[in-house]
Amino acid sequence: MINQIKRSIDDGIQLVEQFSENSTELKKIEVIAQQMVSCFQNGNKIIICGNGGSACDAMHFAEEFTGRYRKHRKALPVIPLTEASHLTCVGNDYGFDYVFSRGVEAFGLSGDTFIGISTSGNSENVIKAFYKAKELNLFTVALLGKDGGNLKGVADIEWVVSAKTTDRIQEVHMVILHTLIECVERLLFPQNY
Repeated sequence: MINQIKRSIDDGIQLVEQFSENSTELKKIEVIAQQMVSCFQNGNKIIICGNGGSACDAMHFAEEFTGRYRKHRKALPVIPLTEASHLTCVGNDYGFDYVFSRGVEAFGLSGDTFIGISTSGNSENVIKAFYKAKELNLFTVALLGKDGGNLKGVADIEWVVSAKTTDRIQEVHMVILHTLIECVERLLFPQNY
């Protein structure tokens, strides 16, 4: 069992190392962090969504901004589309494919940023949310996995984590999300670092 545990940990480390050695992927973090800073400075917000574990990642990302990440600073507006009564209402009245696009329609304004997470790139509700975000003129960011699925090429900027399993994809997604938060804090609140 110890050998399998070590292999699992090593697999995760290897994927993160591959990501960290890809200057194109790292540059995307810089570009999106600057986009997010502009978004906040202009009085706009970020909307984020995903299913299952990716929904948890979306909530985690949002609470780091509305609460606290590393240091005390002003709360920043990030909305995860995970509120249970919204999801069940829209799921019941319109169908599960519309739970995120209705949220984008309700909260999204031109100048906002939309982040969609889908480890397969094929989640119909995330796809519909992207098209609604583009219709409303939001800047769009995709965190995808495997080959990118049907969402590949849809967002303004995307990451496609080419791992075989969802758990490993989510681990790299969380590294990206945490690094974005840190970069935004460093740019907006340099006195804290």
